Amino acid sequence: MAALIDHTLLKPEATQTDLDHCIQTAKEAEAKAMCIRPVDVKYSAVALADSNVLLCTVIGFPHGTVTTHTKVEETKEAVANGAFEVDMVMNLAAFASENYELVQEDIAAVVRAAKETNPKAEVKVILETCLWTEPQIFHACQLAEHAGADFVKTSTGFHSSGATVEAIKTMRLAVGDRLGVKASGGIRSLDALIDMAEAGASRVGASGTTAILKEFTEKATSN
Repeated sequence: MAALIDHTLLKPEATQTDLDHCIQTAKEAEAKAMCIRPVDVKYSAVALADSNVLLCTVIGFPHGTVTTHTKVEETKEAVANGAFEVDMVMNLAAFASENYELVQEDIAAVVRAAKETNPKAEVKVILETCLWTEPQIFHACQLAEHAGADFVKTSTGFHSSGATVEAIKTMRLAVGDRLGVKASGGIRSLDALIDMAEAGASRVGASGTTAILKEFTEKATSN
């Protein structure tokens, strides 16, 4: 179960104590990855060096409307500082304006920056699915795939709502088994995590990892 989870701490007001607790939790839970703010990458890379937890950070977060150049520089710095995965927010304004060429070019530039810095680095594209119709979500996934992304991801967790089963199903239909699909935003229980996995999510972002895994252990023991 833990292998599905990106343990997450992205609150802008999170303290050093919060970060240390996040690192400890990710290591103890043996989470697949830990997703943290760019400012925390260098410190976290050292702290996670004795574990198998992948280090993930966010790019162009949470609105996706910084310039492509800014996203590229953020990506280069993050990967150079030890991030193995970057979760970038696509250009939401460009997508809403139907400037799909710009959306794809923006993603492709981040993919190039990540993989030129570390060929093994992976890029997840945050679509902010609560903003779009099913056909739009499908199209956004196609743009991300054509740009060379490794994953598509539902949400930042900073908008009106997060992941839904319906969005995950649409995303999985769009990318097949060629890309990963990450559910994030509002996943606070074991049942919610299972629902997302059954709908097609290969990764789930969660801040309540300890509670979810405790619930999993309790259910497994009772059975």
